[in-house]
Parts: sequence; structure tokens; C-alpha cells
Amino acid sequence: MSAAGGSVTVMSDTAELVVEIHVPLTPDTNAAEGETRFPWIETLVEFTTELDEGGEIFVVEEGDVFNDAYVIVITGADEATLTGIANRVANLPGIPTGVFAMITDADAEELGQGTTVEIS
Repeated sequence: MSAAGGSVTVMSDTAELVVEIHVPLTPDTNAAEGETRFPWIETLVEFTTELDEGGEIFVVEEGDVFNDAYVIVITGADEATLTGIANRVANLPGIPTGVFAMITDADAEELGQGTTVEIS
């Protein structure tokens, strides 16, 4: 994982660390008519729910759509752990390529503010 170009927002020294996991809303071209075009969302939600229920992380927001991406916001661990979870998300079955993490804090006024880390 390496930091990508883009805007960098100065994070507060006192606010809680937050990582946004952005997954491109790439439809499954093999989905049959009447089926969801994004079957990987269920896999992603199940994965992060298990981590949340197991106490590894806290899911702040689940399922926001922002700039053509499905975004899950997590906290409750250090940066290495949270970005490691973003990496694990990128490797889940069916997850489209182009996943990135946004390192930010709880004081951010909206999604997409912080330091971008390319995942896949």
C-alpha cells in the first residue's frame, strides 16, 4: 500500500482515527436479470459486521454511496490495523478492483477528506 496523490487534510490531534474504505460501485456483469448488480456488497457487510461484533473494529457508517463508491467507515483500532482491514476487504471474493482507504478522523465534516491509501 502506498499513499496516492490528492488533497491532504490536517487531522486533529485529539479526534478519533477513522478509516473510510471506498469500493468502486462496479456492477457484476454476470448478474442475472432481477438479481442485484452488486452482490459483493452483502459479502462486505457480513465481513465488517463480524469484525464489529468480534470487537476488532467499530463500524461507524455502513453503506454510504460517495463519488461512485460504496463506503464503509471504521474506527476503534490503530491505523495499521484499520488499513489492514481495508486490504482484507479488497481481497474478499467478488470485490471490484480500485479499492482505496481514506485516513481521516472523526472531526472530518464529510467523506473523502484525508489521506488516500491505494489498496487495489
